[in-house]
Amino acid sequence: MKTALIVEDSQTDQNFFSSHLQKAGFSVTAVSTVEEAETKVKANKPDLIILDVILPGQSGFELCRELKSQDETKNIPIIICSTKETNVDKMWGDMLGANAYLVKPVDPDEFVNTAKKFAN
Repeated sequence: MKTALIVEDSQTDQNFFSSHLQKAGFSVTAVSTVEEAETKVKANKPDLIILDVILPGQSGFELCRELKSQDETKNIPIIICSTKETNVDKMWGDMLGANAYLVKPVDPDEFVNTAKKFAN
């Protein structure tokens, strides 16, 4: 079974992403901070990471850059899901190595299709 790590501080968004990924056959773990995400990734490398940008403490952009710069995590696909929707934000996500950038509110079908695309 494919595994997904959701890094999202909104409980509503965590529930949305979790339920759609579980319906698509993923085993899901959700955390609220970059620090928790770093611990989970070290302990158990997921097949996919769903990442918010605006998080308490470090930003999702910083975590993305960190994960993509390390040999042991650089190949884990990262889908950024954020309310930050400017072209500059999307460019930053791309420059930092995110595999996809979806703007909230995320379309459920687009979300699941994108997750399946990168988790294979």
